[in-house]
Amino acid sequence: MKMNELIGYCGLDCGQCDARIATVNNDDELRARTAKLWCEWNNTDEIKPEHINCLGCRVEGVKTYFCSCLCEVRKCCIGRGLETCAGCSDKAGCAKLAPFMDNEVARKNMNL
Repeated sequence: MKMNELIGYCGLDCGQCDARIATVNNDDELRARTAKLWCEWNNTDEIKPEHINCLGCRVEGVKTYFCSCLCEVRKCCIGRGLETCAGCSDKAGCAKLAPFMDNEVARKNMNL
């Protein structure tokens, strides 16, 4: 059975991501709030509202810079030809996936 395409490679639900919601609804106020929050999370001031455009990491279309270029989980899954990390035999001890495992939804989607 094919996994919902809005479930990210890491198991997070892209459908619930503020970046996707802001993109789909063209919501500049949500983009601004999300950029501010992501700057706080990442200890930077370089994430701007105009950077908050994403339709999901496993679907066609625009992605945030992190999702398209920096996400090691996405790179790994694409390189291995996996739909998500759920199909990986190494997922339980994976250092790339570990940061996402604090999220209950991601753990459930990865069958962990």
